[in-house]
Amino acid sequence: MGRVWVSGVCDPYQAAEKRYKLTARCLEILLEHQWPVTIQTKSSLVLRDIDILEKFGDIEVGFSITTADEKIRKIFEPGASPIKERLQALDVLHSRGIKTFVMIAPILPCSDGLIEQLTGKADHILIDRLNYAYANRIYTEKKMGWAKEDTFLVQQAEKLKEGFTRRNIPVQVLF
Repeated sequence: MGRVWVSGVCDPYQAAEKRYKLTARCLEILLEHQWPVTIQTKSSLVLRDIDILEKFGDIEVGFSITTADEKIRKIFEPGASPIKERLQALDVLHSRGIKTFVMIAPILPCSDGLIEQLTGKADHILIDRLNYAYANRIYTEKKMGWAKEDTFLVQQAEKLKEGFTRRNIPVQVLF
């Protein structure tokens, strides 16, 4: 049996999910068959389905969190839950025994501030670089071209990796 990733490309907990509950229904179907599931989101709405999540034998929930700075989050992720809400949701899930992870991708300025904030909340960390085709316009408009340079990305990834490793949190740099 494979693993179902909900959803590595499009957030399963977008605003419309509040009304339509399509992700919740999909999870119920997957639960009926005990499929292993990975959820990746930027939304604290995932907590609405915690009663379903707790019934799975093999499930993990991950949050994409790219920076510890709310101003930078608003530039790159204007429709996503605030960082504080994602951290709180991550903490709730982790404290309820659900395996959790964080995807720091793309690495943005101030991402090293996440080291302390994620300690005790994530079972493992994934770090990756930026899809430049999508974000070039934002980097140009905000005069942040330096933050997409290899030097910044490699240094920041190393800083993050060292910080999480010191706290015994498994971490994988994907580039």
